[in-house]
Amino acid sequence: MLFVRQAGTPGTRSACFPADEPADAASLRKAERLGPALAAAVTWVAPVTAARQTAAALGSEATDAPELAEADAGRWRGLPYAKVAETEPDGLAAWLGDPRAAPHGGESLARLAARVSGWLDAAAAEAVVVCDVGVIRAALGHALGLGPLETARFDVAPLSTTELVPVRGGWRVAHVNRKVIT
Repeated sequence: MLFVRQAGTPGTRSACFPADEPADAASLRKAERLGPALAAAVTWVAPVTAARQTAAALGSEATDAPELAEADAGRWRGLPYAKVAETEPDGLAAWLGDPRAAPHGGESLARLAARVSGWLDAAAAEAVVVCDVGVIRAALGHALGLGPLETARFDVAPLSTTELVPVRGGWRVAHVNRKVIT
């Protein structure tokens, strides 16, 4: 299972909570160069504009998978992390310290992890997935037996690849955050 982190967005550059927004044109041009390096066609995509645009730029048609959506950030959707830290420091601290917390009125990181784990175990292993960082971290957590707080330590750059390989009873991590193009 090859995960491709979707192309960057204005919110990615501004360190904002995820929102459904288009990818940057420059990132999409890089994605077009990445397409030939992928051995398989993209088969699954997170149901957001930037992921769909990235899959199209890779030259592949993809099927939306709602399970691959980022955690719903509720009222923090699209806001800069710095602003939330300033206006809701206790809520942000709770969200960062307790994977079951959802002080923003959206989805907890534990719920995201459970959703992605269920999808991953039911999905075909020979696939390419285009999604954002939270889903990739949740997949890594499932493969390695780590919780959401530990997986936050993984860097996963836009348009990098992360590969999980099925093994008896689980998954093996083949690579993380591989930058295929620059």
